[in-house]
Amino acid sequence: MDPADLRIDLRESTGLEGLARVHYNLPAAQLVEEAVRRGEGQLTSSGALTAFTGARTGRSPRDKFLVDDPAIHDQIWWGKVNQPFPGDRFDRLRERIAAFLHGREVFVFDGSAGADPAYRIPVRVVSQHAWPSLFARQLFRRDLAESSARRFIILHVPDFLADPARDGTRSEAFILVDLIGRLILIGGTQYAGEVKKAIFGVMNYLLPEQGVFPMHCSANEGPAGDTALFFGLSGTGKTTLSADPARRLIGDDEHGWSATGVFNLEGGCYAKCIRLSEQGEPQIWNAIRFGAVLENVRLRPGTREPDYNDDSVTENTRSAFPIDFIPNAIPAGVGGHPRNIVFLSYDAFGVLPPLARLTTEQAMYHFLSGYTSKTAGTEGEKGGEPRPEFSACFAQPFLPRPPRVYASMLGERLREHGAACWLVNTGYTGGPFGVGRRLDLKISRALVDAALNGTLEDASFELDPIFGVMTPRACPGVPSDVLTPRKTWADRIEYDRAARRLATEFHRNFAQFHPTDAAIAEKGAPPAGALANAPKELKP
Repeated sequence: MDPADLRIDLRESTGLEGLARVHYNLPAAQLVEEAVRRGEGQLTSSGALTAFTGARTGRSPRDKFLVDDPAIHDQIWWGKVNQPFPGDRFDRLRERIAAFLHGREVFVFDGSAGADPAYRIPVRVVSQHAWPSLFARQLFRRDLAESSARRFIILHVPDFLADPARDGTRSEAFILVDLIGRLILIGGTQYAGEVKKAIFGVMNYLLPEQGVFPMHCSANEGPAGDTALFFGLSGTGKTTLSADPARRLIGDDEHGWSATGVFNLEGGCYAKCIRLSEQGEPQIWNAIRFGAVLENVRLRPGTREPDYNDDSVTENTRSAFPIDFIPNAIPAGVGGHPRNIVFLSYDAFGVLPPLARLTTEQAMYHFLSGYTSKTAGTEGEKGGEPRPEFSACFAQPFLPRPPRVYASMLGERLREHGAACWLVNTGYTGGPFGVGRRLDLKISRALVDAALNGTLEDASFELDPIFGVMTPRACPGVPSDVLTPRKTWADRIEYDRAARRLATEFHRNFAQFHPTDAAIAEKGAPPAGALANAPKELKP
């Protein structure tokens, strides 16, 4: 784009003018050079750029707001997730940001979201720093949409601190989304994940209107062209388990399911790095090279080697890199209708079975529940004991519309295409966190492999009496006792108490849903009889 035209475009679309310099769509090498020159980061021994995000090392969901507008008001799931923000205050804050950037340099990235051209939207990220521009370049798609008419623009100004009393924000940090004006303001936080997830929220609003089911999941394809989806919250293993050398990666985090199949919304991967090892996750390990971005990963003095075991900054250490850094990825980012769907839960209480086969009703229930154990780091937390966490549709922080919209779309597709659904626990066995041990990655891979390759189609299953799901009695590469969590506990009476306690948490969480939502999936709930002998304080 001609520099003069770009400045006019920025002035008309965002109010930015008087900029000292505009760097437009720089290649990765130049962005790395700029980031190092400006002191924004360092090169590691592998060639990746490492940067630190300051006090905020994860998302700030309580600082996210949606501009209220009569045109969309009745479509939005208002509440803790989507907090309303007045349009006039949004405009005034945008003007203050424009004044802040006057006389400064900015980096502009133009790309898109959506591998399927029929549903692709243009995305522009305007950032005051070089390394977030590199982050955007590596995570969004670099193919430009044919028209900029539907472009969403992100003004990313980490150094601009809001004044809550003046600006109406909760704190100095803010993520403000104007769906009608197609403009997003992000400031007061250096955490680059806010940029990625802001556009995911936009797609979660736009795609259902086009009959496309947006999903917080990874996707891959087997040798026979069979597509599999992996749903799960941060830390459950979406990226790790979908990056399978025996299968081709479609994408690691965000997808749409249309009438023709699955397509990636992004062009890169955003992998957790804590305790990363070459042996355990070779594909991710090898992808962290020149062009990749590391967030909050400390380097060993003198060598610049990343210390992936160091959690002194945060548990939520991350790497961002283009999907083609994975050798067997599918650059086009598309696949067929899923044959298997996997729900991943990190159960720190050690009571969920490592693998269970779900009926359609159970799949709907567990999709709406979106259970995992809350782990430190993803939303800026550090340390502390895990606790139950329920996130509707495995994507609650990113859902502009009510959960029933997405759950209904899942149900329609399950009934139409007959995908098999599985619940996989990647958390603990033999006891809860602090007593038991985390399930070995090799076991999780063996279970997922067996589910995807058809090994379990004719296997013998038994009923879990508390959660009401069917679990396999045997699986290649997995000790039989591991398949039944109760058998791995030294105190089986304590297991019963812990399992009933978690089943009760499921019931309590589901009670929050509107009757219309609950009716979608209530038949998939853990059996009420599981609670019959529970202590009085555990009964819902």
